[in-house]
Amino acid sequence: MGARKRISAEARKEAQKTMYFAKLRNVPTSPRKMRLVVDMIRGMEVFRALGVLKFSNKEASARVEKLLRSAIANWEQKNERKAETGELFVSSIQVDSATMLKRMRPAPQGRGYRVRKRSNHVTLFVDTRSTNDSQN
Repeated sequence: MGARKRISAEARKEAQKTMYFAKLRNVPTSPRKMRLVVDMIRGMEVFRALGVLKFSNKEASARVEKLLRSAIANWEQKNERKAETGELFVSSIQVDSATMLKRMRPAPQGRGYRVRKRSNHVTLFVDTRSTNDSQN
């Protein structure tokens, strides 16, 4: 087994200054349902992705749309200018499972079935196409 390289907190904070992202935490929908929405916009241009999310009939799409608007605003804040059409892309988006609420549902003959109410965390990164091309 190879030793994992440890990154200091300062180095991580310095690296995040050049990354543009937004996080949505503890969303009370299952990660599987959220991934259906997230997979629709992965790698897409941000304004096109906003259109796709706006007209999607999934409940999770409204939350992802708001998250994407937040990520665009974060990019605009760090670059001190407005984002132009065709400039920004969804470079990375991931859905991780969060805490599960465990509940009991009454079952026959005095038993109880466990109900797991799942929740998730979504992390969305936006970037310009030119930065992505130079890294690959």
